Amino acid sequence: MPRNGSGRTATVERKTKETQITATVNLDGTGVSEISTGIGFLDHMLEQLSRHSLMDLTVKATGDLHIDFHHTTEDSGYAIGEAVTKALGDRRGITRYGSALIPMDETLSRVALDASNRPYLIWKVDFSKPKLGDMDTELFKEWFQAFAQSAGLTLHVENIYGENNHHIVESCYKGLARSLRAAMEIDPRKADDIPSTKGTLGGSL
Repeated sequence: MPRNGSGRTATVERKTKETQITATVNLDGTGVSEISTGIGFLDHMLEQLSRHSLMDLTVKATGDLHIDFHHTTEDSGYAIGEAVTKALGDRRGITRYGSALIPMDETLSRVALDASNRPYLIWKVDFSKPKLGDMDTELFKEWFQAFAQSAGLTLHVENIYGENNHHIVESCYKGLARSLRAAMEIDPRKADDIPSTKGTLGGSL
């Protein structure tokens, strides 16, 4: 697996009866993105994820949007997360932990993660409206759950306070981005080591 400086990259294709998604990541990129899911607000959030994590991200998705946005939203999280997992390889040399406290005007959100290969999501985010644009706000948890599962992250997302629903969800994606950026960085003092006393990531503590 290419290491820091040469680019940790991966592409995943996910095809079901409901969606067809291709996701490509470069963990050592500059935050360049090309996103097309058919869901405008989700595209905007994934662009934020790329920009603030410095992970180059390409996502092309088609899905059963004539039914609703659920399958495309969830499956894009799975595909991007799986690409991140493939690009990380055995996770040797990564910093592993990351956290961020993100203000957006009246909103403050906190994200913390462990790239432990032990998926878990804590989601403490509430919305005052059922939709943002055409997108159901309940689908954001589904995206984060799918991404945490396939990226192998213990992920805690909490909106501490806020009023504007756009600001709330965008601060969560930016918090994820900054936390990922920190966790995926190669630690120059331990670049050849897996960051665990077990010698492997995943399974029990």
